[in-house]
This record gives sequence, structure tokens and C-alpha cells, in this order.
Amino acid sequence: MKILILTEYGGDIGYGHISRCTSIYQAFEERGLMPELIVHGENHIEGLLAGKRYQLFDWINNRELLIEVLRDCDIAFVDSYLAGAEIYELVSEQVGAAVYFDDDLRIDYPKGIVLNGAISAEELNYPAREGDRYLLGASYFPLRKEFCNVPVKKIRREVETLMVTCGGSDMLNLTPAIQTFLNKTYPNLQKKIIVTRLFSNLAEIKKLQGDNTELLCDLNAVDFRSVMQDSDIAISAGGQTLYELASVGVPTVAICVAENQLQNISGWNKSGSMEYTEIYRDKRFLSNLDTALKVMMSYDKRLEYSVKSRELIDGRGAQRVCDLLLQ
Repeated sequence: MKILILTEYGGDIGYGHISRCTSIYQAFEERGLMPELIVHGENHIEGLLAGKRYQLFDWINNRELLIEVLRDCDIAFVDSYLAGAEIYELVSEQVGAAVYFDDDLRIDYPKGIVLNGAISAEELNYPAREGDRYLLGASYFPLRKEFCNVPVKKIRREVETLMVTCGGSDMLNLTPAIQTFLNKTYPNLQKKIIVTRLFSNLAEIKKLQGDNTELLCDLNAVDFRSVMQDSDIAISAGGQTLYELASVGVPTVAICVAENQLQNISGWNKSGSMEYTEIYRDKRFLSNLDTALKVMMSYDKRLEYSVKSRELIDGRGAQRVCDLLLQ
């Protein structure tokens, strides 16, 4: 069986697509199948793709090569913010089963399966059409295998460690502002700042590094999970990482760093399992963050958030998607 996963990374997109596509790759691999990742991005992605079958090329703008790759393909996933409707039409026409990752009804998808594992996905008004199928809601959210079956997190009485992750590229330059605020307001807390090589502000972040600050760059899934397990609170951008934090049970303050995250974070807020700092460009951002962290200092509130988030995310979304396709 030929299975392809077409995706992208870099710049404002970060690594979120790579993470959730990796989870699909792993789920098929566990069933004895060998998918292949087709990635549009820069060459320094190789570390994240180590041990996997993949090709690096611009599949969005190289139509002839894309058609060649899709030949005799049984299942193809597409996870993109850049590909236009014509690319999806091409995939739909060329393969046995086409699956489209979606976050916010980005385009009018052709015949195939739309996969939106966001906690609020079922609130979107997807069109009901013959030949279409939708896999919606948190039970289908694909998480990497490292975030499946995670042991129950012990919630400490007092907050000792806080982690900060502003996405794969920190496109709004939020990390230095958060660091400055934390250094002043919570100087005694241990702070773990997650960065990647896509950050353009690394020099500024390093200048703000104090005695209680640890900078962690380009973490693999195992190390990222370990940081989560060691942290009492997380401050996180509102994408893929929120679901990984939920699977570990980390009490989290979510930050919206892109418009397409609003629906997702709103769903988490309604679930009563996370704090939320409002819209990312709000001038009251740091004031809202301060308010949210004060709530998080309560042991009972952190315990409540940890339990609720784990109840919502069981880590088996990728397995469910693969099983449905193989049936």
C-alpha cells in the first residue's frame, strides 16, 4: 500500500504540521505499513525527519513532480496553509483516498475526508455533501506516539517550574516580553524557555537569560515531553502543543499567536481545562497573563485543569484515523 503525507514547515508556519504528520506516519508504521513524507521547506528539517522515509521538494509549485509522486498512491494526506484549492483537487483526482487536515474551514475541500481534531471542530459549519466525510473533534487529534499513554502527572502543592513555548518560530517576538515579565514578577521560579532554530530573536532571548532560566533548543518529542512532565505550569502558543500539554496534564495558559488559533483556544477555554490570555495583539496581554498565572498558583485549580485536560485528550487520535482508513 502506498501512503503519502504532504506537508510543509518553516517561517510563520513553524513545526506544527510536521508534528501532527509525524503522528500519522507513526500510526501507519505501527501497523506494518511504510508511509512517506513529502515536505516543502528548508533543508535543515532533516533532524526532525531522522529515521523516516521522506522527500524534500516544493510540491506546491512543482505540479509535474507532484503528479509523478502521486502515481499509484492509495492514501494521501495533505496538511498545508499554502496550497491552493487546485492542489487539493489534483490530489483528490489522483489517489484512492484523500485526507485533508483543516483548522478553520480554510478552503472548500474537494471529495475526500476532512480531518479536524481541534476540540472545537464540531462547531464549524462544514458543508454536508455526498462523497465527503468528516473526522472532527479531539478524539481524532493526532499526537505523536511519545504523547500517548503518558503516566498521570503529579501536581505539586507549590509552583516551582514554569515552561514557555511560543510556537516553532515565535513570529510575534513574544518570548522576550514574557521573559522580561517573568524575571520581574516571578524571579524565583525555574523557567524553561523552549526555542528552535527558526527563531529570529535568539540573541535577545539569550540576553534575558538569568540564573533561573534554562534555554532548550530544537527538542525532540521525548525531551519535550520530559520538560512538560517537570513543569508545574506552561505558557504556550495555541497550536499543536496545547494537545500535547493536555495529554501530559500540564496546567496551561494559552496564548493566541495567529488568527487561525482563535477557534481552537476558544474551545479549550469553554472546556474549563485551560486559562486564556485573550487575543494575541491585545495591549493588555501582559496584564492578562499576570491574571492567568495568579489563578494558576492555586493547587486546586492546577489539579482541576490537569485532570480535565487528560480526560479530553487520550492520545489515540492518529490510531483512530488510520484504522478508519484501513477499514
